[in-house]
Amino acid sequence: MNAWSIELMGWLGYLQRPAVVLQLLGVIAALLASELLQRHGLGGCSPRLRTLVKLWLSPLLMALWAGLLTATGQLHGLVLFLLWWRCGWSVLVLLHPLLGRVLDPEQRYDLETRLLRPVFLVTGAIALINQLDTFDDVASIPVGEAFDIEITLGKLFISLAISYLVIVGSGLPAGLLARGMQQLLGISDSSRKAMELILRYVVVGLGVLTVTMQIGVNPTAVIAIAGGLSVGLGFGIKEIFSNFISGLWLLFEGSVRPGEVLMIDGDPCEVRRLGLRATVLWRDRDNAELLIPNQSFFTQDATTYTGSDRLRRSQVTIAAALQHDPATVIELLEQTAAAVPGVLATPPPKALLISYGDWAVNYALRFWISNPMNNISSCSAVNQAIWTAFKTHGIEIPYPQQVAYLARSSAAAATDSEPRRFGDGETDQPN
Repeated sequence: MNAWSIELMGWLGYLQRPAVVLQLLGVIAALLASELLQRHGLGGCSPRLRTLVKLWLSPLLMALWAGLLTATGQLHGLVLFLLWWRCGWSVLVLLHPLLGRVLDPEQRYDLETRLLRPVFLVTGAIALINQLDTFDDVASIPVGEAFDIEITLGKLFISLAISYLVIVGSGLPAGLLARGMQQLLGISDSSRKAMELILRYVVVGLGVLTVTMQIGVNPTAVIAIAGGLSVGLGFGIKEIFSNFISGLWLLFEGSVRPGEVLMIDGDPCEVRRLGLRATVLWRDRDNAELLIPNQSFFTQDATTYTGSDRLRRSQVTIAAALQHDPATVIELLEQTAAAVPGVLATPPPKALLISYGDWAVNYALRFWISNPMNNISSCSAVNQAIWTAFKTHGIEIPYPQQVAYLARSSAAAATDSEPRRFGDGETDQPN
């Protein structure tokens, strides 16, 4: 803590110098002027002019302030540093549309938010420390001990930086290398993804080894840690290890691939991403993402509609009244389904008479669609078309009917069966 206190007091003393305060006030004024102009002075301007003002007005004002300080013989080193830092950030913003032309949105987002911007900010922080002091003095500050080795701030920073760059930055190079090997060897997409993940984890393993060597950890301690982990695999983390191996096996085997449609609990789900621990599936009916452990695909049955192709046979059931000719109903059902958008012409729709009910004849209409995820919407469209066709052609869709008989007692029945006598106030003429 003494070393930290000395460094902080030195930085505060530097920032309290009048020349430094004067530089900071000019930079703050440039940033505020740019922000106020963007909010209140560019209402009727074009989007391009707004972008130029947003990116380059504050650097321009900072450059003018640095020139004014230079002309008056004042210190201006801190202003120049902040000017170059602000220009670098504007360049990163300009890279956004250029990266969108060569990368998909997800890759661009990961590259910008997880690699380019963090590296830029960390590099700027190191350069700022060099402005206030020297980085070597800060790096030599001790922060603790591990395995009887003194850990300094510099060793900790380098270890974290290498680990972060290896974990985050290995994705794009591993993907490009795997794609090149796919074109060279002619392997499938699933094998390419498996190779990409394996390459990433090999790089991560090498990065961890580099970090341990950078810190100066004894190899004997590393072997002891590895032995403890191997014992832990049999107890606490065996499920994680099982999912890891299952994920690699699924990738190489290709039985579960991104884009495939699986039936999970009666709902069609599309495989979005196959990771080493779990598989991410997308369920269309409620726009939900499901995380299924990889080993579940080895212990439970799963139905796929995209194993060899994406065609799926769907079916709707319908009832027609008994008086209608089954051949006429079957022909009408097939013609109706063939006219519905999304229903394939080959194989053609097929209607079948399934059974005779108490008050109706039950039919099944089978048809094929090209996208299994559209099964529910396709069935709905076919059912609506059948309703319209039946109404147009006079085909009745029956509903259950029952005949009720009034039960009477035996005494009432006997009274009704006795002959009536004339002259007892009754007549045989109708009223």
